[in-house]
Amino acid sequence: MSYDPGALNTALSAAVGEDRLLIEDLRIAFMESAERQLDLLDRAHCDANWQLAAWRLKGLAASFGLTSLMAMADEAADAVPGDPRILRRLRAMLSDLARD
Repeated sequence: MSYDPGALNTALSAAVGEDRLLIEDLRIAFMESAERQLDLLDRAHCDANWQLAAWRLKGLAASFGLTSLMAMADEAADAVPGDPRILRRLRAMLSDLARD
């Protein structure tokens, strides 16, 4: 799966223009929300909680046009709660976004 961490910056710039402070504030809010959903995935012990966190992560990703993250969240929703492979891949994606 291809991944473009610059897509978040592109989406934010398209939404708010060149206001660097606003872009950074939105970026921080996005990352906090995404990390919160990843934490909920990590702590989920039942299908319902796991799927809800995955769907919320997908919705958040969709809000910013991050199609790779959306696809990964879809994959997570279909996986068993606590799937370590999914959690590792999601952590890596969010880590890449945080560095961008």
